[in-house]
Amino acid sequence: MIILRKSGDRGHFTSEWLESYHTFSFDTYQDPDHMGFRTLRVINQDRVLAGQGFPLHAHRDMEILSLVLEGAIRHQDSLGHAELIRAGEVQRISAGTGIMHSEYNASDSEDLHFMQIWVLPEEKGLTPSYEKRSFASKEQNSLQPIASREGKDGSILIHQDVRLYAGSLAAGACLDYALDHQRHAWVQVVSGNLTVNDRGLEAGDGAAVSDEAGLRFVAGEGTEFFLFDL
Repeated sequence: MIILRKSGDRGHFTSEWLESYHTFSFDTYQDPDHMGFRTLRVINQDRVLAGQGFPLHAHRDMEILSLVLEGAIRHQDSLGHAELIRAGEVQRISAGTGIMHSEYNASDSEDLHFMQIWVLPEEKGLTPSYEKRSFASKEQNSLQPIASREGKDGSILIHQDVRLYAGSLAAGACLDYALDHQRHAWVQVVSGNLTVNDRGLEAGDGAAVSDEAGLRFVAGEGTEFFLFDL
């Protein structure tokens, strides 16, 4: 079973410096029918104007992944980290018992485009931790491991039984993924378009997958997407 979440049906927030699309309920966008999928709680696609960003704020008991698509994030947190997360890099914050951080567009002239993912942790009260890793050199027509509970195959470690992959397909390319029995998947298209088991998805679309033995991805044009196995 595949249930589509169309791009235009997402929550949409705009301000003088931010444009954000919310796949699931977040902040002022609340939809009881879209509170997350399994342990996947937030998928936000954000564009931040030059020099702008999110001032110091708090999180707790959440696994937070920031995946930079264009530009760079200037990050600071209460653990003492102060660094840039550039395009092709992924940052993981395990908020645990509590962490404060800020996120700003590091450029004075270019927009920042990034995805922010929240995953519910396996347990509450973890010691806060932080990790950053580069995944800029991903191969086309492949699924590159980005995050997993075991830090498998060079992926960033996350405290939940979730495997996150970045997919990149050339026009007309096909890719198969075996989904283990009783596991589920979420597909989020970043750019281009593709079919997932013959269901068509465009840029910004998502799809909840259950009771499928596997997934076949076919790109109609050059496509970038994320796959969550959970």
